[in-house]
Amino acid sequence: MPQATSRSDATRAVVFSPLEGAGRAELVEQRLTDAIVAGVLRDGERLPSESDLAKSLGVAVVTAREALVALRDKGLVLTRRGRDGGSFVTHDRDASMRMIDARVRALSRIELRDLSLHYAAIAGMAAEVAADRASDDDLASLVEVDARADLATPGGARRAVGRFQLEIAAVSQSPRLVHEELRLQAESGPLLWLCLREQAYRDRSRQARVEVIESIRGVDPARARRATTEHIASATEWLIDEKARLESPEQGRQPAPGAEDRKG
Repeated sequence: MPQATSRSDATRAVVFSPLEGAGRAELVEQRLTDAIVAGVLRDGERLPSESDLAKSLGVAVVTAREALVALRDKGLVLTRRGRDGGSFVTHDRDASMRMIDARVRALSRIELRDLSLHYAAIAGMAAEVAADRASDDDLASLVEVDARADLATPGGARRAVGRFQLEIAAVSQSPRLVHEELRLQAESGPLLWLCLREQAYRDRSRQARVEVIESIRGVDPARARRATTEHIASATEWLIDEKARLESPEQGRQPAPGAEDRKG
């Protein structure tokens, strides 16, 4: 089975895959913003040229250009001229947190729950099928992914969740589930796993992985699905509570729960 590095490459490939629906600049901007905030596109990384970006996303060059202008205005991209020029990711952690918080405020509770429902349907089914199809080598790969998980920081915990969920989708042997998992990670992951800002939820994410691994080892599809969907449900409830906190008139007067963890 491919190693975690190839999974990471696959996630990046989805970031630059064709957009669904109308090719508006806002969609390109959101796709790239999510990838930068989630750490899929790293600080200092050079983005494709406007023409290459437009081609990979299936949009007009002018649309890609407008999106890059918006990203520059947000401080997420810096464009340099000259022989070694181009557009480069400039990841500012505090600015990224502010943008994610603004996106949480902009989405309704119904939209957030619907996002969770969609993700749970895909990830839960992948876990269920994986428990029925996993080989001994597949199980060993899942154990290795979990063992390598870095729970010291929110970014490390998010990457661990993403790699594990992607590995589960791969074990299901369904290319469609793999692609949808990748797409949802790129577009929904930055919101859904905001709870990993807090150490308690990073520890819970580890417990969920152990539960899924044990379910697969015991060939218990229902248990694997339940552990996966309950993990997502817990993250969603945190997200709904966070939205309420952000919308509270008092939120600017006191530090948010887990504020120290969010600096990681």
